[in-house]
Amino acid sequence: MNSLDFQNLRSAQGKFRTPRFKSTWFQPRTVILLGPPGAGKGTQAQRIAGQCGLKHLSTGDMLRDNIYRDTELAKKAKPLINRGELVPDEIVLGMVKERIAQPDCKNGFILDGFPRTLRQAQGLEEICVPHKSKAATVLNFAVKAELLVRRLINRRICNKCGHIYNLIEHPPEHSGICDLDGSELLQRADDAEEVVRERICTYERHTRPLIDYYAAKGVLHEVEGTSDPDAVTASILKVLNK
Repeated sequence: MNSLDFQNLRSAQGKFRTPRFKSTWFQPRTVILLGPPGAGKGTQAQRIAGQCGLKHLSTGDMLRDNIYRDTELAKKAKPLINRGELVPDEIVLGMVKERIAQPDCKNGFILDGFPRTLRQAQGLEEICVPHKSKAATVLNFAVKAELLVRRLINRRICNKCGHIYNLIEHPPEHSGICDLDGSELLQRADDAEEVVRERICTYERHTRPLIDYYAAKGVLHEVEGTSDPDAVTASILKVLNK
């Protein structure tokens, strides 16, 4: 791109900036995915992160990594996770603060599974101030409860690369084996049906108020989570490219 092309790009960008987020293109971008467990946030986060050059951050992955390493955090969090309950805000906020300070988040990130409470949402805003991450976009995935249960109890995850499969909607070519690297596929402990139903109830009690919170700020966008994954991706990109 020559200097004239770059100037034209900046000029065109200026015409489409919203008053709330100036110079969106050139600031770290925060994308928040809201929705109950099994709504497709993880799958879409991986797709969008690759296409938009953002880092995909999952607090669930962070917690599971701590459990694998048997850290002090894991000892406090593991019993809560296995019962489908929320990990205390102060623990999650500290973990997120440390993670987004790393160099691979300098251009922005997608948060999958965070925030889950109003306290976490307010804490996230405080955390992002030093990073000048002003271009926040919140996407809310809408999916019916029974579909969520069916999705989650049939979900399997690669033990090595973390790729997600569904035995009904997106099964592997060979039962129990990852198509990408041949590793074993596992069912998470919190994908057992009784835990899934408790997780959905927990979401309804604690996370639904976030929808009103972000809607009042004018940054919330609804996403139809029951559509084909490609259609969901296209609708998300349409929002992010505005």
